[in-house]
Amino acid sequence: MSQLELDLYNDMLRIYKEAEIQCNYKPTRLREMLLNQGGLKTAKKLISKNGGTDGFVRLWECHRLDLSVEALVLNDKYKELFTEEDMNVCRDKLKEYGYEF
Repeated sequence: MSQLELDLYNDMLRIYKEAEIQCNYKPTRLREMLLNQGGLKTAKKLISKNGGTDGFVRLWECHRLDLSVEALVLNDKYKELFTEEDMNVCRDKLKEYGYEF
């Protein structure tokens, strides 16, 4: 695992903790996936899910899409880990839910 992948993993754990604090939402499935599959595989799996995830909707309801995996994928720091298609999927999904960049 590269340092960049480790940073992604740690940032994903951070958004897990922030969602719990800020939205009273504990995304346990995200944490399980992180522990079992690592950050990059988890992120790719979550962003490729047709129809999105319950966690994304919960964050939208809380007005905290900035804590979504999709927003994290679009962070310039991680652009070399994801394809342009991955980033477009995230960008489109966030726009669809009214996220302002």
